[in-house]
Amino acid sequence: MVQTLRKPEILNIARREGKVTVDGLVEHFGVTPQTIRRDLTDLAESGQLERVHGGAILPSRTVNIGYSERRELNQATKVDIARMCATQIPNDCSLFLNIGTTTEAVAAELLNHQGLLVVTNNMNIARILSGNPEIDVVVTGGQLRRSDGGLIGDLTKETIRQFRFDYAIIGCSALREDGDILDYDISEVGVSKAIIDHSTSVFLVSDSSKFERKAPARIASISDVDVFVTDKGLPPACARFCSDVGTQVIYA
Repeated sequence: MVQTLRKPEILNIARREGKVTVDGLVEHFGVTPQTIRRDLTDLAESGQLERVHGGAILPSRTVNIGYSERRELNQATKVDIARMCATQIPNDCSLFLNIGTTTEAVAAELLNHQGLLVVTNNMNIARILSGNPEIDVVVTGGQLRRSDGGLIGDLTKETIRQFRFDYAIIGCSALREDGDILDYDISEVGVSKAIIDHSTSVFLVSDSSKFERKAPARIASISDVDVFVTDKGLPPACARFCSDVGTQVIYA
């Protein structure tokens, strides 16, 4: 494949998977590693990708990528994480599910549960769970974020404060190896903090590609999380941190 056709395909793979590797692209295109490295260098110089060891990722930014793109990123891994998380949630309990494509995947995996009271600020989750009459769904009030169906703001936080949840299942936009949980929207951070404060057990669901992303607003630390459900790409430094602070890590 000529270079002019190869580069758009590399970008498509990066948007779909969240990152590309030299080895993976060599196998995909059947060209030499040197050729792929030149392509990645060109894409990095034009600002379309950001080079990392062994490949490239989407550029760091202070605003999140579009909802439709996020739904496609690491989709199979999200389903694995969601399925594993759902096995940890018993019937007949209360829980909160927040904004995010991974938490939406968890909602889909909870459809066979019974006796749940689910409170959410995610309109997509409410729609998913409406398919099971054995699950009571409460949607918080708040300002609608049309880009992804999220509800945010003071009214959302006030609704959360009226409950005490057995479990909270939260996602995030980015993670740091020192344990910081990050987001792009500062108005969503206050909601996430309220969820954590009003839950007996907090689950974080996130694939390891979030360690390759940067976001400016800090939600909390993984030390505030009881269970972290992720994939086997968890950086060793973060795995050690989880062990030190007593956060259980479950690998999907």
